[in-house]
Amino acid sequence: MKIAPSILSADFSRLGQEVREVESAGADAHHVDVMDGRFVPNITIGPLVVKALAQVVKLPLEVHLMIVEPERHVEAFVKAGADLVYVHEEVCVHLHGLLSRIRELGCRPAVSINPSTPAPALSEVLHLVDRVLVMTVNPGFGGQSFIPEAVPKIAWLAQEAEKRELSFEIEVDGGVGPATVAQVAAAGAHQVVAGSAVYGAKDRARAIRAIRAACEAVS
Repeated sequence: MKIAPSILSADFSRLGQEVREVESAGADAHHVDVMDGRFVPNITIGPLVVKALAQVVKLPLEVHLMIVEPERHVEAFVKAGADLVYVHEEVCVHLHGLLSRIRELGCRPAVSINPSTPAPALSEVLHLVDRVLVMTVNPGFGGQSFIPEAVPKIAWLAQEAEKRELSFEIEVDGGVGPATVAQVAAAGAHQVVAGSAVYGAKDRARAIRAIRAACEAVS
């Protein structure tokens, strides 16, 4: 199981040091939550912060656009240094075209769905993406409780990938920690986003090991 700590839970007064610490602790990527106050109630960061992070991190930067009209901003985030960009199915009128555009820009395209969105809504674009992000909380704020009803969507995506011989990965975001990660691992997830479970821990290396150990129990 790969782990991508979300910088949403980091101490922004020392963000560069924070991301370097989780890299040393054994993380696999950095998850960057971009919110606009419209698609979700919270407001976070823009391309300037991604550009600053790109100058100090060694691991991939996955940028999760929780914004309306993502087609207006994907190029700026790619130029800032994003390695993978998530756009939400719920706000993309021309999702097929936008995912293709992200690939044309030289970035890895990915798509995300909210807890209330059925996984089959992505059926026509699964062949275009490198990863699918299943939200197991309602997006907008860190520290929320895991929504178990979203787990069957992970299993459906894993089965669809096998049936259609597709190579996309499945990532899970929201309320993931040692107590919940076994469910998503058993369903077929490849990577999880962990915010407060990692950044909120005094010993971040131990927190990452605990998440992986919980997955190994079901492997």
